[in-house]
Amino acid sequence: MLLLQIDTAFIIEKAILVTVILLGSLGIAMYATWGERKVAAIMQDRIGPNRAGPFGLFQPLADGMKLFFKEEIIPDRSTRFIFILGPCLAMLTATMTSAVIPWAEYKTATGYISIQVADINIGILFIFGVVSLGVYGVMLGGWASNNKFSLLSSIRAASQAISYELAMGISLIALLMLTGSLSLREIVQQQHGFWHDGYFTWYFFKQPLGFIIFLTCAFAELNRAPFDLPECESELNMGYHQEYSSMKLGFYLFAEYINLFVSSVILITLFFGGYNFPYMDRVAAGVHPILYTVICLSVLMIKVVGMILFIMAVRWTLPRFRYDQLMKLGWKSLIPLALVNMLITGAIIIWVIKK
Repeated sequence: MLLLQIDTAFIIEKAILVTVILLGSLGIAMYATWGERKVAAIMQDRIGPNRAGPFGLFQPLADGMKLFFKEEIIPDRSTRFIFILGPCLAMLTATMTSAVIPWAEYKTATGYISIQVADINIGILFIFGVVSLGVYGVMLGGWASNNKFSLLSSIRAASQAISYELAMGISLIALLMLTGSLSLREIVQQQHGFWHDGYFTWYFFKQPLGFIIFLTCAFAELNRAPFDLPECESELNMGYHQEYSSMKLGFYLFAEYINLFVSSVILITLFFGGYNFPYMDRVAAGVHPILYTVICLSVLMIKVVGMILFIMAVRWTLPRFRYDQLMKLGWKSLIPLALVNMLITGAIIIWVIKK
């Protein structure tokens, strides 16, 4: 008879890590709304939030309380169960993707341990699978609302996701040809430091075209401007969450900003070395292991905040595409570019790196 041995310390460690990541993601998503308003205000020569607390720092808390205490309305003609399921699914998929991301590393006597919830060897496939499920939250919410604008928005979201996930996946194949692994931990370790053997270790310098394609597709996956057609206020009122109120609307809004945060972390992890930074070996040798872990996490967060601010700046810089332009860009431009990038990468690996 086999006895199931439960590693209590391991379970406690992972539970604490999951809790910290979840609360951290919610906190960052909450203050990303404040950051977006400030970025918009600076670019439009305005002040932005400045009433609730110093520099408007309590504005996200006020907005959250407002949503929490607002009356919850479910339309009579909606499909009630699916109407409730939509925002729950959107929030669930938004928080699941962070499980396979290496956030930092801890130095031990024998090497380095990644601070990561689940180190699986198909981490990238896991992220793609969860992201593919995320669009179901939008589709179900738009369809169950029994509102023509919401339905059109959900159809847009579905076709947009299908179009740009193809180009995103193909652009990532070129990166995987270089890494030889689907594990995010191994990909980060291959970008150790900043410079090795006469060249940069970060994959941004080895796959610049792949990064541009991946970033463009990430904008479309996030429904961010200039690809925010599912939430096109000038055409579809509020889009797929037209009929939602109270915290169901809050879940959709939170999911959008959590996706923004997690997508930025994934971009930094794949192309900008994750928590790696120049001269990190010297730093690791001169400081306490816990302090080194904090430094790694801080470096990752600085990179992520920079990426988030860039994405926000793009929103207030570029105009929205027409829907036919959106589809044409995905099918006729990005997919061929991703295929060409993959072929060039394969040729370089065969004729340059292998030799």
